[in-house]
Amino acid sequence: MILGNDPVLLTPGPLTTSPATREAMLHDWGSWDTSFNRMTQSVCADLVEIVHGQNDYVCVPLQGSGTFAVEAALGTLVPRDGRVLVPNNGAYCTRIIRILQRLGIAYVELALREDEPVTAAAIEDAFNGDPRITHVAQVHLETSAGLLNPLDEIAAVCQRHGKRLIVDAMSSLGALPIDLRRGGIDALVSASGKCLEGVPGMGFVIVRRELLEASEGRSPSLALDLHDQYTYMQKTTQWRFTPPTHVVAALRQALDTFIAEGGQPERGARYVRNCATLVDGMKALGLEPFLKPEVQAPVIVTFHAPNDPAWRFADFYAAVRDAGYILYPGKLTQVETFRVGCIGAIDANELHNAVAAIGRALVALGLKVR
Repeated sequence: MILGNDPVLLTPGPLTTSPATREAMLHDWGSWDTSFNRMTQSVCADLVEIVHGQNDYVCVPLQGSGTFAVEAALGTLVPRDGRVLVPNNGAYCTRIIRILQRLGIAYVELALREDEPVTAAAIEDAFNGDPRITHVAQVHLETSAGLLNPLDEIAAVCQRHGKRLIVDAMSSLGALPIDLRRGGIDALVSASGKCLEGVPGMGFVIVRRELLEASEGRSPSLALDLHDQYTYMQKTTQWRFTPPTHVVAALRQALDTFIAEGGQPERGARYVRNCATLVDGMKALGLEPFLKPEVQAPVIVTFHAPNDPAWRFADFYAAVRDAGYILYPGKLTQVETFRVGCIGAIDANELHNAVAAIGRALVALGLKVR
């Protein structure tokens, strides 16, 4: 599908992009230029369409990484007297808690194991135990392990109890089905350099229009004020501050490719094939996944490190990198792991080749895995 001489990024973003997406960045754009502003508008419209936002949701783009957009969503959409429930089964859930602490917003942590998805029943119990909870901040796909949380069930219980739901869909939007028509979700946060296969540099929030319009003056930040960004773009068609023009152009091309591929169903099916090829191949090498199959998302897989005293991730990483593949360190707190992504402009054949390279690296390093 690619690649030239660049290594293949088996990471959850940045990821390997197509030649067409990279080529889209070879042109310069004026930030006030009409054609660039139309490009931004088309990107936002397509992002809303992917999750079936219809006319009730708007997309607000924001300069920066996905975390910028998560902080913008929390700071803009949660009132100062709000109280946020955070189901926590990984590093990115913990990051949400750190953001809430910095913003001075009250929160309730629902602590879970790193291999344990939250349940609607657990969230309902939290609501019953603390009626002051107003919002839920939920990571859909916790990429520290590759764990998938049950978004539809979570949205349903939030809707039933009248709680606002803000979803970090950073590593799921585009790969997994998300349908805002089902109700219960007030905002989705994602970024350009994930499963849409663009390049990093732009986050975005797809948010219920009436909720955003009611949030004027709430954000403690100027740069991260979603309401201000939205209203300015509505009035002028322009970004408030210098936009990431090349990132937007790359995302426009990536979305064109996404649509031509068949949208989320086909993108998701390719990632499922990639994941199955990866897991089967790694098991044949004696490397076992950390998660059970029923909670494993087809985006990134965490593997137990070889139980060998000679294991050092840095050495393993370097050997695999020399073979043309970039891996990701583990992010779990209890066990030694490493991660392998299966997203980006790659197919199952590339994952087959990656597993072969990993096998050769294990032999070269003399690591025993069984």
